[in-house]
Amino acid sequence: MKDFTRELSFKTSRSSGAGGQNVNKVETSVTVLWNVAESGFFNDYQKDVIQTKLKNRINADGFLFLTVSETRTQLANKNKSIEKILEIVNQAIIIPKKRLATKPSRNQKQKRLDTKKKLSEKKENRKFKY
Repeated sequence: MKDFTRELSFKTSRSSGAGGQNVNKVETSVTVLWNVAESGFFNDYQKDVIQTKLKNRINADGFLFLTVSETRTQLANKNKSIEKILEIVNQAIIIPKKRLATKPSRNQKQKRLDTKKKLSEKKENRKFKY
């Protein structure tokens, strides 16, 4: 897991929704910004993968952004935003393994045929015979 927290920048704003007396005075919502193209932690291939997988979260200027306003304190929201952006980016650079095509074994085929035969016989025995 790569830790690129030194490249992150933060903006604060007032959280939306209910919050009582503090809601109109305190800026607790935190938006974390990260310039993907300018990153020194990832190589060009990884940057391309990040930009394609997270294209919906990257704005026109090339910044990946994430807004967190889950808690009542700015510090807690900042920590959560760091945690989330690290998780999102590190998940994006994981390349899934290719699936190897396999065939059913001879034993599995025989078992399937035997089951079909038993079911067929069971249904055959239900028929009315003269």
